[in-house]
This record gives sequence, C-alpha cells and structure tokens, in this order.
Amino acid sequence: MLRLVNLELQKLLLSRTNKILIFISFILPFTVLILSSIKINFFGFFTLELGELGIFNFPIIWHITTFFASYFKFFFAIVVVSMIGNEYSNKTIKQNLIDGLSKKEFILSKFYTIVFFSLFATVLIAVATFLIGLYYSSYTEANIIFRETEFLIAYFVKLVGFFTLCLFFGMLLRRSAFALAFLFLLYIAEWLIFWAAYKIFGTAEMAFRVKGFLPLESMYNLIDQPVQRLMIAKFPDKNELTYDYAVHWYEIAIVLGWTAILVFLSLRLLKKRDL
Repeated sequence: MLRLVNLELQKLLLSRTNKILIFISFILPFTVLILSSIKINFFGFFTLELGELGIFNFPIIWHITTFFASYFKFFFAIVVVSMIGNEYSNKTIKQNLIDGLSKKEFILSKFYTIVFFSLFATVLIAVATFLIGLYYSSYTEANIIFRETEFLIAYFVKLVGFFTLCLFFGMLLRRSAFALAFLFLLYIAEWLIFWAAYKIFGTAEMAFRVKGFLPLESMYNLIDQPVQRLMIAKFPDKNELTYDYAVHWYEIAIVLGWTAILVFLSLRLLKKRDL
C-alpha cells in the first residue's frame, strides 16, 4: 500500500497546480481559527466576538468545524479528477501498465491516495478543533471534550466517499472538467429522484428517505447542519427546533457501501476499456 501511495504522490507533486490545490484544500479549513478570533464592531455600540458566543464550546465544536470544513473538499476533488485526466492525456496510464503495474494496483493507488489525504485532513481538523476548544470552551472535563468525536469519523468517511465518487467520474469520462460537471448533473438527478419518490409515496419524509440512499445525499447526511442546534442551545424552550443531528452507523454504512461500489466500478471500467 505504501509503495502505491508513494508512487502516486510522486506524480502529484510533479505538478505545480496540484501542489497549490493540495495546499489550499488543507489550509482553508483552518479559516475556522481566524473566524474564532473575529470581533465585529457594530458602529461602536457593542462588539460581537464569535468565540464568546459559545459556538466553540465542547462538544458542539466537533460538529461545527467538521460541517464547515467539509465544504472545502472541492479543491482536492479537482486534484482527484486531474489524477485520472492527466493519466489519459499524458498516456502514463498505459506506460504504468507496461512497466508492470496491474490494473487493480492502478485503481488502488488512486484509492489509497484518497484515503491518505482524507486521513491527513481529518487529523488536521481534529487538532485545530481541539486547540480552539481548549482556548474558548468553558468545559474542560475529558468526558465532555472527547464527546461527539464521532463527527471526525463521519468527516473522514465523507471525504473518502466524495473523492471516490470523483475518481469514478474521472475514470468514466477521462476529462477533469467533464467529471466535475457530472457532479452537478448527479445533484440534479438526485432531486429528480426525490420528486419522483414524492409522487409515488405522497410524503416528503419518504422521498427524503429514498434520496438518503443516493451518493451525494448520503454523504451530506453524515454531518447535519449545526445552525439549528445552535438555536436550540440559545432557545431551549423552542421544541419545534429539535432535530436529530447525531452521526448514525447506518449513514456511515451507506457511504462506505457506495465507496466500495465506486471503487469496484472504476476497476471494471479500466479492465473493459481499450487503452
């Protein structure tokens, strides 16, 4: 595995564009550190400091940081699809196979690299969240600090699933721009399936359940939006705001299932395709 990852890293780091995109994809999630220190002055009447609002308290901070950091995954998604696009445009995929790399190892080298970068990104966001929480949180008990760290697992699985989807589209279309465009088309297709399910079952709840088994929606469902949770913390008597924001095992299982399917389909495409 390390050999395949090392091989892929050597290819990626030869490109200055990839270096920049990788750097951005890892640095941008740390903007939460900047946000935590922002002070907004309202015309001299009062100053609003985000860090003093309680949004960086343990354990809710694990939820907040992983949710917002996940939106920066699109930068590394460009790297993933370019990994495949460059292999075809530069004819290196054929050369790799001639040099003795099997088709299975070729796909696994891409997948292992995805796992490596996803794990690295998860560790970075974990460290950043821990440090911000230690500085701002009014809770210092270990059982509270490490409660809800399952959001980190959900974050990792979400990254791996999304990048594997990009890998599949890259293999399917062989062009980076088309692969990224297909992500948008898949988003539209999932909403069309939602409306079809709504027509069939007659309720939005059942339609959302059906949509929850689809790739993009299942990945989004891993970490629910935390805004409503923050409102509940500020207005605990508002029962209508209550919702289920927890990370569930079956949501992780759905995304892992899609990840396995997409890796398998990528390999099948490569085996059947004339290089």
